[in-house]
Amino acid sequence: IFRGGLILNFEYLNFKSILNDHEGSSQEDICFVFYEGQLIVKSNDNEINIPKREEIEELGLTINKEYCFGEFNIGKCYIIECEDIKRLPGDFQIVSLYQLGQIIDEEVFFIAGRANHILNWDNNHKYCSRCGAPNIDKADERAKVCTKCGAVTYPVICPAIIVAITKGDEILLAHNKNFEDNIYSIIAGFVDAGEDLESTVKREVFEEVGIKIKNIKYYGNQTWAFPNSLMIGFFAEYESGEIKVDGKEILDAAWFKKDNLPNLPKKMSIARKMIDSFILRNN
Repeated sequence: IFRGGLILNFEYLNFKSILNDHEGSSQEDICFVFYEGQLIVKSNDNEINIPKREEIEELGLTINKEYCFGEFNIGKCYIIECEDIKRLPGDFQIVSLYQLGQIIDEEVFFIAGRANHILNWDNNHKYCSRCGAPNIDKADERAKVCTKCGAVTYPVICPAIIVAITKGDEILLAHNKNFEDNIYSIIAGFVDAGEDLESTVKREVFEEVGIKIKNIKYYGNQTWAFPNSLMIGFFAEYESGEIKVDGKEILDAAWFKKDNLPNLPKKMSIARKMIDSFILRNN
């Protein structure tokens, strides 16, 4: 369904976000079907695909909610949340969103992340945070509106920085207590209330590894829908200090050259893209 090299229908935006619209739905619709936070995918000729509506209907799933959230390439994209999956045919499987990133096209992975983000927001904002009355979908934009006080709630997006710190031909990599497989990555953390991005970069680095940095430069950004982050990447240079990990979030950190790197994050993450950029710079 989603394969590299296809000619896209949208000249400017590959994915077109739209509000819930069931008009013109077809058997070719792309269905991001979630069950207990995981996604149903289909194997076809040794490829993993997001199934079409006709394929999902054959499964006879019990559906809790369904709504259209966009268009991509050959059809509309739908979010479907289901329950009571008893058995799936052998060519279907349930995978976590993180696992999906290892086996499917990167662009499709991030569309699936968008679907997961919207679904989590929808499930977690059924009631108004101001007065507690039920929310309903706002007709003209992706938002919730309170049925009592009229308060409007938009999808929650949590900005976070991620920074690659270099010292000559070395890069600082750290092992977070939550990382599996002894993976080392670059420093990251959430933006605090009222804090600008550069201040967040300096604070997170100093709090987690005890050094000061300089020459902070923007690299790029990446949505990270686990469940609702936006990762904003920077490169920075070492200025002063000795590495001293906080021992709570970061368990170990060290300087590495490109020829002696530890286990690294997966390819689809902005962290890995930034580390790969460092490697290319030092070839």
